[in-house]
Amino acid sequence: MNQVDLLKINVNEHTEKKNGLTYLSWAWAWTEVLKADPKANWEVKLFDGSPLMPVGGTYMVWVTVFMFDKPMTCMLPVLDYRNKPIPTPNSFDVNTSIMRCLVKAIAMHGLGLYIYSGEDLPPDAEPEEVKPAPKKVVDVPAKKRPQPTEWDNSDASRQLFADGMIKYADICTTVDDLNSYWMNNQLQLESLKQTHADLFKGVLDHFSTMKKTFTQGTANG
Repeated sequence: MNQVDLLKINVNEHTEKKNGLTYLSWAWAWTEVLKADPKANWEVKLFDGSPLMPVGGTYMVWVTVFMFDKPMTCMLPVLDYRNKPIPTPNSFDVNTSIMRCLVKAIAMHGLGLYIYSGEDLPPDAEPEEVKPAPKKVVDVPAKKRPQPTEWDNSDASRQLFADGMIKYADICTTVDDLNSYWMNNQLQLESLKQTHADLFKGVLDHFSTMKKTFTQGTANG
């Protein structure tokens, strides 16, 4: 394995985000380093015996990582949880910054470098296939049509319906008009047939007579 191979490793599953910044697990990163180069090593630069370099009232840490017989050094300010430089860091703050600086120095050798350039995936990596979320099927019940037994089957209501069918039939001028009108009222006609057979027969006979009239008229014309 070489630096080119390290550049292609996807580290996304080993990162976490805090306050808008992405952090890679130092333990996982160093494990990958040892896989790539068992002779790898790292060191913290000391300033008069201290890992802190004073800079304008705040502090920096320096870490060097040796891989593939090549040293890469990075610096990092000692920051608080808001990513602001700390004027009086404690040991925990210093240790956290050193380990973050270690990961940054490792990135200089290739591992996770794309994170620092603002990329989501390493170069030449195949993006994961994004499967479209299954569409939620909403079961919308069809509008229920009245069934033959659900109409008002009183004699007066059925007589009114039968009279209306006959009256409209007299307005129709073609067989197609008659057929269309009949089909549009087929369910009610079925109800009429079941409850008032005599009225149904009267409507049916009238439609049949009208059809014959139109058919004969067409033939004569």
